[in-house]
Amino acid sequence: MSPTSETAQGGRRLVIVESPAKAKTIKGYLGPGYVVEASVGHIRDLPNGAAEVPDEYTGEVRRLGVDVENDFEPIYVVNADKKAQVRKLKQLLAESDELFLATDEDREGEAIAWHLQEVLRPKVPVHRMVFHEITKDAIRAAVANPRELNQRMVDAQETRRILDRLYGYEVSPVLWKKVMPKLSAGRVQSVATRLVVERERERIAFRSAEYWDLTGTFATGRGVAGGSAATSLEGGGGRREGASDPSTLTARLSAVDGRRIAQGRDFGPDGQLKSASGQTLHLDEANARALAAALTDSAFAVRSVESKPYRRSPYAPFRTTTLQQEASRKLGFGAKATMQVAQKLYENGFITYMRTDSTTLSDTAIVAARAQVTQLYGADYLPEKPRTYAGKVKNAQEAHEAIRPSGDRFRTPAETGLTGDQFRLYELIWKRTVASQMKDATGNSVTVKIGGRASDGRDAEFSASGKTITFHGFMKAYVEGADDPNAELDDRERRLPQVTEGDTLSADEVSVDGHATKPPARYTEASLVKELEEREIGRPSTYASIIGTILDRGYVFKKGTALVPSFLSFAVVNLLEKHFGRLVDYDFTARMEDDLDRIARGEAQSVPWLKRFYFGTQEGDDAAGAGAASDAGNGDGDHLGGLKELVTDLGAIDAREISSFPVGNDIKLRVGRYGPYIERGEKDSEGHQRADVPEDLAPDELSVEYAEELLAKPSGDFELGADPVSGNQIIAKDGRYGPYVTEVLPEGTPKTGKNAVKPRTASLLKSMSIDTVTLADALKLMSLPRVVGVDAEGVEITAQNGRYGPYLKKGTDSRSLTSEDQIFDITLEEALAIYAQPKQRGRAAAKPPLKELGTDPVSGAPVVVKDGRFGPYVTDGETNATLRTGDSVEDITPERGYELLAEKRAKGPAKKKTTKKAPAKKAPAKKAAATKKAAATKKAVAKKTTAKKAVAKKASAAKKAAAED
Repeated sequence: MSPTSETAQGGRRLVIVESPAKAKTIKGYLGPGYVVEASVGHIRDLPNGAAEVPDEYTGEVRRLGVDVENDFEPIYVVNADKKAQVRKLKQLLAESDELFLATDEDREGEAIAWHLQEVLRPKVPVHRMVFHEITKDAIRAAVANPRELNQRMVDAQETRRILDRLYGYEVSPVLWKKVMPKLSAGRVQSVATRLVVERERERIAFRSAEYWDLTGTFATGRGVAGGSAATSLEGGGGRREGASDPSTLTARLSAVDGRRIAQGRDFGPDGQLKSASGQTLHLDEANARALAAALTDSAFAVRSVESKPYRRSPYAPFRTTTLQQEASRKLGFGAKATMQVAQKLYENGFITYMRTDSTTLSDTAIVAARAQVTQLYGADYLPEKPRTYAGKVKNAQEAHEAIRPSGDRFRTPAETGLTGDQFRLYELIWKRTVASQMKDATGNSVTVKIGGRASDGRDAEFSASGKTITFHGFMKAYVEGADDPNAELDDRERRLPQVTEGDTLSADEVSVDGHATKPPARYTEASLVKELEEREIGRPSTYASIIGTILDRGYVFKKGTALVPSFLSFAVVNLLEKHFGRLVDYDFTARMEDDLDRIARGEAQSVPWLKRFYFGTQEGDDAAGAGAASDAGNGDGDHLGGLKELVTDLGAIDAREISSFPVGNDIKLRVGRYGPYIERGEKDSEGHQRADVPEDLAPDELSVEYAEELLAKPSGDFELGADPVSGNQIIAKDGRYGPYVTEVLPEGTPKTGKNAVKPRTASLLKSMSIDTVTLADALKLMSLPRVVGVDAEGVEITAQNGRYGPYLKKGTDSRSLTSEDQIFDITLEEALAIYAQPKQRGRAAAKPPLKELGTDPVSGAPVVVKDGRFGPYVTDGETNATLRTGDSVEDITPERGYELLAEKRAKGPAKKKTTKKAPAKKAPAKKAAATKKAAATKKAVAKKTTAKKAVAKKASAAKKAAAED
C-alpha cells in the first residue's frame, strides 16, 4: 500500500510524532491527505507534587502519585502545558479516518504512543508507525508497513518510571532531613555521583612516588643521508611521532643487572612498590646520577632486534555512548550537547536514530559505505567481504541500526550544506561509518635492546620501541581519540634507524630523568559514560540527562573537562553508603537493570517485582524470584527489608556524623546547610576555630596545610572602633553574601519582641575592601540613606545603595546613579536635573558580553556570557540561562553554555501569576441542567472505560518533590 493510494480515495490520516521539527520534515515526504502534528514530547506523566493529584486520592497515593497498596497503580496527569496541544490533537483526530502513532522506536517512544492512545481514545483504526531514519523512502515504507503497539515495551517503561518515582520520592526526603533541603536521590544519578566521589577519595588517599631512570642517545655511525624520512600521510592517519634521526637512536633504561627498572605502573596508590620480590629495581636520584656517570665512557652494542607484524582493525560504527565519548574527545561537546546536535541531524534527515545500543549496519548502509570507500579511497582499501560488528551491549533494548548517515547513498559532509556543530558532528559520524567498512591498517613494530657495562661493573640494558605503518587502511579516513591527552593514537609512527644484532654503538649522551606517579584521573563526561556502560548501570540513552542532573544539583562541578565532586556530594554519598548501601551498590543497580530487561522480554512480571523492591521479601513469595536485585539487602547484610522499611527508621542516622570528615590535626570538614566549613574543637568551647571553605575547592585540594591557613585567617570580625555618638563598637565582617559593617549592641539589649533593637548594618561598596575599610567609612555607610533635599513640592529625595547599585528615591520614583560616589556627593540641583529627565523605560543599555562561546547548535545564534542583575548568564539573544554553582565565566565551555540554554528551553517560559477570576454568572436553568447532565455522563464513561487513572489537574506552584533519573 503506497502512502498516496489511500489519499486518492479521500481518506485523511493523522500522523503524530514527538517534535515539531520532525513533523515538518516528515510532512514533506507524505501526500496531501496526511496531517502531521507533534505531541511535543510526553503529554502526561506522574503528578509533579501532591497539588496535581485529584482530590479523591489521599495519604501515600497523594504523596507518591502511585498507589502502592493496589498493584502500584500509577496516577497519570496531563501536563498543564500540554492541555492545549491535547485539545488540538483531539480536534485533528475527530477529522481523521486513521491514526498513525509515529513516535521513536524505543521504550520511551512506545510509552508516549501508548499515552497518546489512552488520552485521545481514537474511534478510528490506530497504527504504530516506526522508522529509524527520516528519509522519503523510510517514511513511506513505515506508513505502508505499520505494526501493533508493543505492550511489553510499554510495561517495561512504566515499571522503570514507577521504580524511579519510588526511589526518588522516598530517599530524597531523607536527604532533606539529614543533609540539606532540596536535594535529590535517583536510581542512577546517585550511583553516578558515587563513582565520581570514589574517584576523588582515591585521589585524596593517593601518595605520590618518585622514581628515576636514564635516557641514552646512541650514535649508529651512519650519516643522515642514509636514512629514510617518514612519508606524509593523508586523512585521519599518518602522523610521525618521536622519529629518530637515522644517525642516532634514543632508548630508555629498562634493566640493571637483570632487574627491571621500576616505572609508574609498578607503584600502588600508597606510593610503595606493588611487588617486593626483588625483581624490580627502584632507582632514586642519587643512584640514577651515579649510574649515568658510570656509563659515560662505556661501550654499547645492540643485543637484540625483535620485529613483529602490526595490524589494527577499524572501530565499530557509533552507538549512543561511543558517539558521546568521541564527540567529547574530538569536538569538546558535553554529552547533552552531543545529543542535542544529533537530534537535529536526525530530525532533518541527515543521520539515523541516535539513541541506540547497536553497532549493526543494514545491508543498504553497508552497500553505501563500501561504495564511498571505492569512490574516495580506491578499491585497494575495500575488503573482499563486508565487515560486521558483534554487539557489545548486554540486553540491547532495541533493534535499531548503529548511528550512521541516512539514506541508501551517504552524503559527504560537503554535500550536506551543514555548518557549525552540526557539520562537525555529521562529519565525525560519516568518517566513522565509512572507515568501519575499510581494510585493516598494517605495518611493523620493532623493539631494540642495547646493552653496556658501567665502570662500576653494573650491566645496563636500554630499550627502544618503534612502529611503522606500511598500509594505512581505515586510518586514511578515521582515527579514534583517547581520554588521556598524553596517550599515543593509533596512527602515530615511531621510526627507528636500521640496526642489527651485534652492531656497536657509542653513547652521545646519558641523561637522568625524574618522574612522579600521578593520582587517578578524574572522570570526564566521556569517561563517566564509558564507566557506567561497562558496569551495565542505567541505559545509554539516559546518560546525558544523568550527568546534567548531577551537575545541576551541585553534586558535581566542572574544572575544564574534569568532573569534580562537591563536598555536598561527599555527605550525600556517605549517608547513602552507610544507611542505604544496596541502593548505591554497583552490582545491585546493574542487576536491577537486568530485572527490568526481563520484564521487557516478558520473562518477569512487573507487580511482583515492584512489591519485592518496595515492601521486601514476604513469606510465601515465589522462590523463583530469589536472587533478583530487589531481594538484596543493605549491602552490609544488616537489612533485608524493602525500600519502604529502609526509609522509615531514620533514628540511626546521625546527621552531624554523616556530614563530617576528618582532615587532620583535629580539624574536621563539615557540610552545613549553608555550605562547607572546617572546624577544630567543639562550638562554644575554648580554642574553638571555624572557617568557611570555598565551594569551588576540589576535595583533594583540602590539605592539612591549607586548612590551617584558612583557620589562621582572621575570623572576619575586624574592630574598627567606637561610634562617637552611641559608643557602640563598630566591626567589619566577611559574610556569606559579602563584606559588611555593623554595630555591636550592649549586653541586655532586647533582640525580640516589640522593644527589639536591631543593629545598624550596611554592605560595603564595591570600591571598598574589608581589609582597608575605616571607622569613618563604616559610619558613612550606616548613615545611609542620605537625604539630598526636597523638591519644589516638599517631597524628600534620598540617595542610597541598593541590591542593583546606587540610586535616588523620591516617593515611589527611583532613578539609577552612575557611580557609588554619587551617593555621598550628589547635590540637590544635580538630583533635580536627573528627575527633570524623562524616566527611561525598559532596560538600560546592554553591557558588553563577558565572553563569547560560539554558535548554539539549536538556535544557530551566537552565544555569549553577560553580567545580569542576578549574576552572569548565557544567552543566544532569545533564551537566557543563569550560570549554576560550579560554573564560572572564566572556565565555562561552549558545550556547557549550550547545555544551560537547552535546559532552559526545555522548561519553557516562566509561568505568570494570574489574578483570580470573579465567579461566573449563574447560567440559565436549561443550560445549567444540560451542562450538569453532560458532566455526569462524561464522569460515568471515564469511570467505566479507563484502564489507567488519567487525570488532568491544574499545575500548582507547590513545592516539588525530588527529581528522578
